[in-house]
Amino acid sequence: MKIVFATNNLNKIKEVQSLVPSHITLVSLEAIGCQEEIPETQDTIEGNAIQKATYIKEHYGLDCFADDTGLEVTALNGAPGVYSARYAGPERCSESNMNLLLTELKQKNDRTARFKTVVALYHQGEISTFEGVCNGEITVVRNGTGGFGYDPIFKAVGYSQTFAELSLAKKNQIGHRGKAITKLVTYLNLL
Repeated sequence: MKIVFATNNLNKIKEVQSLVPSHITLVSLEAIGCQEEIPETQDTIEGNAIQKATYIKEHYGLDCFADDTGLEVTALNGAPGVYSARYAGPERCSESNMNLLLTELKQKNDRTARFKTVVALYHQGEISTFEGVCNGEITVVRNGTGGFGYDPIFKAVGYSQTFAELSLAKKNQIGHRGKAITKLVTYLNLL
């Protein structure tokens, strides 16, 4: 089975490829000739995932799946949430996003947060969604060089290391995206 993964984020592709069984081949946006920025204008994580999957189906005629992820911080009423990638501005700079988040949490005692991923699958005219959540907290300082995005400042419940310090295999096992993709793969295996 071949299926398009509607992202240009090479880090996401690497993470997801390691979760997908060998009989499922991921096809990149580059491979289908999609160079444009796919719209993400919805006000929910689920809405953005569905919008991206629908865009590929409508413009390229291919079944696909897309994901959207947000970091929801309790003390910030769920922010940055759906705006996680653009939290510090439209340039989507992870360093700037982390700097802003750490600054906003300086005077806060509650550092609990959760990562939430929603995967939307557009397959044979139907849309299905799969959600993964990982609860944790925001650290005071950055630790680790692995991963991407907010990984250097997010520590999952029960772990002393940030996502950026964990192996990819461990992050996929306990993380939000890994949980959502596992549900997607289970569903695809039933088709």
